[in-house]
Amino acid sequence: MTSADGLPAAAPVSRLRMPAAVLAALACPVCGTGLAVDGRGLGCAHGHRFDVAKEGYAGLLTGHRPATTGDTKEMVRARQEFQEAGHYAPLAERLAGLAADHGPSGEGVVADAGAGTGYYLRAVLDALPRAAGLALDVSKFALRRAARAHPRAGAAACDTWRGLPLRPGGAALLLNVFAPRRPAEFHRVLDPSGALIVVTPTARHLAELVSALDLVSVDARKEERLEEGLAGHFTRVHREELEVGLRLAPEEARALVAMGPSARHLDAGGLGARLAALSAPVETTASFAVSVHRPRHG
Repeated sequence: MTSADGLPAAAPVSRLRMPAAVLAALACPVCGTGLAVDGRGLGCAHGHRFDVAKEGYAGLLTGHRPATTGDTKEMVRARQEFQEAGHYAPLAERLAGLAADHGPSGEGVVADAGAGTGYYLRAVLDALPRAAGLALDVSKFALRRAARAHPRAGAAACDTWRGLPLRPGGAALLLNVFAPRRPAEFHRVLDPSGALIVVTPTARHLAELVSALDLVSVDARKEERLEEGLAGHFTRVHREELEVGLRLAPEEARALVAMGPSARHLDAGGLGARLAALSAPVETTASFAVSVHRPRHG
């Protein structure tokens, strides 16, 4: 390729922000072969090409329309504000501890399926100083933040319901925090000696706030269905519950609502008015079920 003055043109510089170990673990979402930097994007040996966003994440969605576009810009902003204020820091710290106990002792890829802003992946990578991370999400607004969540992490757009853009056994540790799950796909991409860490809200999660504001509540059978879904591919080796007492200013309570499943109804049915009527401080309890699973073999 030559420039307008007849001299050799400089090769285009990729905007991709991704550790080499993560790039090596990626697979083309169309054909499953490996991916490599191709100009400003990524490509596979079969000619499938994918763009890299200016923020540095890889766009690995296929031509099919995703089942969901994920969190909105407003939801992501609210989540970032709430997380960075430290309200869910105890959960991040516990995930880091479990990752240190069950994750790779040396190098390896930690993939976070439904990573959002990358907040929990960042904590886990801080606990695993030789590991690299991959934030996977369908929301472009979340990925813009996740791409810069940690120096040893990259990010890629994908639809979890359609599969993860990873080679078989490409992940040494898989995180799934408040996000959709595909057990068979998780089993495929997880190293046989790896671990899956799952976080779901319990039926008591934010119960006081749910009652006061008439929010979307957690299905009492959520965890039961989780176990039923994972049982064919994984064995649970650890489970615990973590509860965090929250004392929030009204604007923090609004951010908490705005980042969750009730966000799409924030200005409907009087929810905005009920939020405005809250008196300070707002007290509620975050309640999480945290479990560790190992892949079944044979």
